[in-house]
Amino acid sequence: MHDNEGIENDASDPSARQEAAPGPGLPAIRMLLVDDHAIVREGLKRVLDPQGNGWELTEAVTGFEALELLRAHEFDLALVDLSMPGMPGLELVRRIKAEFARVRILVLSMHAQEQYALRAFKAGANGYVTKDVAALELVGAVRRVAAGGAYVNESLAEQVVQQLNGTRDAPRHSLLSDREIEVLQRIAAGQRLTDIGDALHLSVKTVSTHKTRIQDKLQLSGTAELVRYAMENRIDDPAGPPTASSLADRKDEVRH
Repeated sequence: MHDNEGIENDASDPSARQEAAPGPGLPAIRMLLVDDHAIVREGLKRVLDPQGNGWELTEAVTGFEALELLRAHEFDLALVDLSMPGMPGLELVRRIKAEFARVRILVLSMHAQEQYALRAFKAGANGYVTKDVAALELVGAVRRVAAGGAYVNESLAEQVVQQLNGTRDAPRHSLLSDREIEVLQRIAAGQRLTDIGDALHLSVKTVSTHKTRIQDKLQLSGTAELVRYAMENRIDDPAGPPTASSLADRKDEVRH
């Protein structure tokens, strides 16, 4: 998707695939990688191969740490995970957009539903890719977004366009706030309200209030129905992040 021109992706463009291959003479990108999972950060570093691409990569574990680094150093692009404790990824996207307008934002998420991509773009992201993309596509997405373009991976592009055009009905959970989505995910994953509060730095009373609002908006009566709805609509969190080895294996796709 080019800014103000609509959705575009590189996956079916042979010339874009060629452009994504690393090589000499490409512009350096100062990148901030924000993800709370050390194993994911390590895998992504190996996939993105900063030395081979002439890229500089700095890590942040939380949204708050990311903002501190952005205030202290110059970055071209922030690669942001959506699901983080403390400050949610979408809130970080909004704050980066507000404070550091020149920094490009590429969201890297485990969620392959258009609602997440739409929320990310509305928050100010310039691109959205899922964590199961091939290394070649991820590198191409980084280059496109850093160069001033926008990106959404092929598996989501048509769904996003349909949502924007109004040809695809918005699901009921589109009424939920970003925080309510996060609470619903954790309820569906079997977490207790106290655990959710600890993970999100919220009181149990606040989590309970979110749960009540979620039930009202989705017109559901209890926890069992919330879990069923989340699973049917693929809102529940996957088993976990990809391993460092699985991410590192994708590096070979970029080299060949």
